[in-house]
Amino acid sequence: MMKKITYLLTGVFLFVAVNVVKAQASQECSVKYNLFKGDAVNKKYEAAKPNLEYLLANCPTLSVNIYKYGAKVAESTKDHALVKKVYEARLANYPDVDPAKAHSDYADYLIENKLASDEEIFNILEKGYKAGAKDMGVKNIFRYFQAVTDRYKDTDPQKVFDTYDDVMESVDEKLDDYNKKIADLQAKEEAGTLDSKGTRNLKAYTINSTSLGMVEGGLDATISEIATCERLITIYGKEFDEKKTDGVWLKRAVSRLYNKECQEDPLFEKIAKAYADVTQSADATIFIAGILEKNGDSKGAAQMRKKAFDLETDPVKKAKMKLREAQGASGARARGLAYEALKYNPNYGKAYLFIASLYQKSANSCGSDEFEKRMVYVAALEKAQKAQRVDPGCGAGRYISSYQGLIPSKKLVFQKGLASGSSYKVGCWIGETVRVP
Repeated sequence: MMKKITYLLTGVFLFVAVNVVKAQASQECSVKYNLFKGDAVNKKYEAAKPNLEYLLANCPTLSVNIYKYGAKVAESTKDHALVKKVYEARLANYPDVDPAKAHSDYADYLIENKLASDEEIFNILEKGYKAGAKDMGVKNIFRYFQAVTDRYKDTDPQKVFDTYDDVMESVDEKLDDYNKKIADLQAKEEAGTLDSKGTRNLKAYTINSTSLGMVEGGLDATISEIATCERLITIYGKEFDEKKTDGVWLKRAVSRLYNKECQEDPLFEKIAKAYADVTQSADATIFIAGILEKNGDSKGAAQMRKKAFDLETDPVKKAKMKLREAQGASGARARGLAYEALKYNPNYGKAYLFIASLYQKSANSCGSDEFEKRMVYVAALEKAQKAQRVDPGCGAGRYISSYQGLIPSKKLVFQKGLASGSSYKVGCWIGETVRVP
């Protein structure tokens, strides 16, 4: 009996001792963490390192902030080994907390300090991409896509196309989100109710949106080199029978053929009809409208566009539909449709850029002398500048640069007897009142 009691008491003492040790260890972790965080927040990075090392070794799952602050500490002290330890421990212990951003940030540091091979960087970026492309850094979105293109453009172009579609969908989603946030903040700014936090956010969203717009342009430029009609038709023709019930594949295929102006090939109509049959979506109906228009059935096309428009409930998507319709028209009618798009999304920069391009195309026909013709570019420039203000990610920069080089010179304005800054009405169908440069 005494032996049993002895065993029982020993077990109790051991249990108590283990839990006391655990409690002390937990308390020590909390103390070390608070000291570390205080030093990190106050930018005392060297002082923070010993406690960071302790936390990594003894309390790796205490808080994800160990790694968020730890990365700053390690990077600021240029301790490359510690940087690797922080990021790799974070990805091991918190694999589901912002994994795309973590991989992207890790890749940034390795690239900046030339600490990894191209293959190692690609593997890290690929993990970030698979975790969520839209949460990667802007440069790394493009860097990853360029690497995929370089690797597979000759051996597996479909992989390049699929990667492009995945990335662009993420970029577009992010751009639409920034567009809405910028619109809300600009409305407050105009009303005089924007606070300091809102001002900071507006600046950040504008910068991020502009950067994403540049990535979008870079992706388009890269894909255009390999996405020729001949290549697309060959690839999609081989895959159609296998993919004809796959709504995602059909949407991507018909969209790419449309954007590359490959509609003349019978395959475009074949894929468009399959897309409409499978999804019954508003987007698919728009493609059918285009086919009807091409085949001479204008009435049927108009009915189909109305059906598509009525099916869609998202105003941002309605705006995109109207702009696509505008792109199939010309002159005043095209501009009218673009303005209809802006009724649904007033911050739709691409609609303003489309109007600008319409003006630019009319420069030689709208004016009796050089000054009048060049003032058409002023009208185009003002629309491009409007696009940039309301939608920084729309890629307006290159349009602005182009139009600025074509507006009337100061000498030409002087010879015309006009004052810089005065109002001037551009003639013919444009009819816009602009400022003399």
